[in-house]
Amino acid sequence: MERVVQFTGPRQVEVAEHPAAPLPAGHLRLRTRYSGVSAGTELTAYRGTNPYLTRTWDAEARMFREGAAGMEYPVAGWGYSEVGEVTEVSPELAGTPGLPAVGDLAWGIWGHRSEGVVPAERMIGHTLPAGLAPLAGTFARVGAIAYNAVLASDLHVGEDVAVFGQGVIGLLTTRLAQLNGARVTAVDALEGRLATARAHGATHTLNARTDEVAEAVRAATDGRGADVAIEISGVYPALHEALRCVAVGGRVVASGFYQGDGVGLRLGDEFHHNRVQLICSQIGGVPPQLSGRWSVERLQRTFLALVAEGRVDVESLVTHVIPVADAADAYTLLDERPADALQVVLEF
Repeated sequence: MERVVQFTGPRQVEVAEHPAAPLPAGHLRLRTRYSGVSAGTELTAYRGTNPYLTRTWDAEARMFREGAAGMEYPVAGWGYSEVGEVTEVSPELAGTPGLPAVGDLAWGIWGHRSEGVVPAERMIGHTLPAGLAPLAGTFARVGAIAYNAVLASDLHVGEDVAVFGQGVIGLLTTRLAQLNGARVTAVDALEGRLATARAHGATHTLNARTDEVAEAVRAATDGRGADVAIEISGVYPALHEALRCVAVGGRVVASGFYQGDGVGLRLGDEFHHNRVQLICSQIGGVPPQLSGRWSVERLQRTFLALVAEGRVDVESLVTHVIPVADAADAYTLLDERPADALQVVLEF
């Protein structure tokens, strides 16, 4: 039997069991070891705020349509950060270059389920790098999200960047921006996360609740403002403060998953008067100007290579490894006590 984590309604979680499906041609079967929980995207479905629950995405028009939900409860098998052991490969795939073999550990996306049945083309090159702990492999996707935001920011050596939000993806963004040669100011409302940000390369830290963030960023840059701000918390007031803190003609990369109306965001203020560039970074694609050389696949592989080389530390960000049977506790923790957790991983 296959175990699948699913949301049966807002803030309702169960682990369902289904018969294992036969392996189709062109696919691999993997037995899941670990599956990372996204505290951003997944909580939108858990809380009932995800736009797909009230509107339909028209992929051809690239617009949401009113009037019907594109997704309904139960929402089964969400999750995009899995590591597992290959247990079966469709026979006609034998010898495919780069494809993980039976017994190999591999990373990919098949959701919070005890068994993944994945098309082969999505698993080529996904064998876990030598020397990399299986737990670290769950960071491929979240690392790529952070990496994408840094690429979109077009940072240069010696520039000043403010990173708003120091959850897991924000902390990885801070580290990658520092590796890129930037001086990073990390912003968050939780002091514990700011301490972690300093360990991951932040030069300065600011508390969003108690510090005058934009004023402090400008004071630290001789009144100029940051060259770039990356907003990755998905909170509208943070996006507004990011727009306030950059220099004239500066760039703000919005990488958070914003929900509902933009309360707290005033585009007639600094955004308008300082001619700020507002860029969206979303993991469905890389920055257009880099699409000839970069891809989401390259982002993921390069990020894991940085982890394997010891240039990015991810294992220290895992605060909880929770048995899948207790998955409901994982979501309650992230929803109600975010200060107590960073990366939560389900163990199968």
